Order: sequence, then structure tokens, then C-alpha cells
Amino acid sequence: MVRKSKGRQKVEMVKMPNESNLQVTFSKRRSGLFKKASELCTLCGVEVAIIVFSPGKKVFSFGHPGVEPVIERFINRTTPQTSPTMQLIEAHRNASVRELNVRLTQVSNQLEMEKKKTEELNHTRKENKSQCWWEAPIEELNLPQLEQLKVSLEHLKKNVARQVDKLLIQNSQVRHQQFYASTSGAAVLPFESKNVVFNPDKVPSHGYGRGFY
Repeated sequence: MVRKSKGRQKVEMVKMPNESNLQVTFSKRRSGLFKKASELCTLCGVEVAIIVFSPGKKVFSFGHPGVEPVIERFINRTTPQTSPTMQLIEAHRNASVRELNVRLTQVSNQLEMEKKKTEELNHTRKENKSQCWWEAPIEELNLPQLEQLKVSLEHLKKNVARQVDKLLIQNSQVRHQQFYASTSGAAVLPFESKNVVFNPDKVPSHGYGRGFY
């Protein structure tokens, strides 16, 4: 009996007791969080800073235009006063960061699409492998499959032998027809018109007879 999938279920918001699942979930959620922050910066032009410490005490950060400027601005609660040159440099840097964020989003989306294609190909390959079982190595076939393969090969062998006999008979008939045509009293010259008939009596004698010597 095939079990039906329950679909997506709501995850209870408590700390995971399994250490392995905790690390995997942290990595996925962290990447998703940074991706959403990058999209927010690109779409809305905001400044964002995120600092995350993993369960293994490793630090991860994301900031636009940078983590330190955003934190410093948050602590001082003032707009930084910069010269026109610095403003120009900052604008250029912000434009570069936005472009990089757009590229990052595009690459992430393309990566997700490629992952889905890979999963679909693997699923299709498994289905084809289950249907075309005779293409698998001999060592992987079970007894019923081996017996069925044996019967199919014997049937194929008979068909091949029958076709070979048929071709041999056809070739033999063609050779006999060519032999009778070459030994008959009149033959059609291959290099002349089809209406000209070769007559051996009119061939000049050069010391050879009509027979084969």
C-alpha cells in the first residue's frame, strides 16, 4: 500500500535536540536570511547589517554597504557627514554592491533551478531503470529476469539464423543467374547501349576459341 505524503507540515518553534539536524537547519536558514536581506537592499535601497553566531560559535555577517558603517550609524543615531568626494565614492560602492546583490540573487535562483532539474533527471533515470531492467548489468538481475532474458536471446538467435539463411539463398541465386548469363550465346555488353547484342561469332580470331581454357 502506497503511503500518501502529508505535504508540508508546520515546524514547531523549539530548539532541535538532534545536533546534526540543528547544524543543517542553521545553514539553510542562514543562507535564506542573507538572501532575503540582499533582496531587501536591492529592491528598497536600505542599509542592513546582520550578525549571526552559529551553534559552533562561528560568526557570520552580512551588511550593506557594510556591517561596521551600519552598526556605527545605529549606535550614534546620526547620519554620517561626509565630503562630496566621499559621497561619490560611497555612491559608487553602493551601486557596485547593488549590482553584486542582483547577480547573487540571479545565481541563487539559477542554482535552485539546476537543483530541481537534477532531481527530476534522477527521478526519471530511476523510473527508466525500473522499466528497462534488461539494460542493467547481468549481476543485478534476479532469476525471473535472467530466464526471460535467456528466452528473448534464444528467440533473437533464431531470427538472426533465419535471416542469414535467407540472404545466403538470395546471393546464391544471383550468382547462378550471373553464371548462366556469362555462358549463354548472347550477352549484353556492359559498356555499350542496351540495344546492342554481343555475338561471339563476329569477334576476330586471335588464337583463342569460344570455350574456357
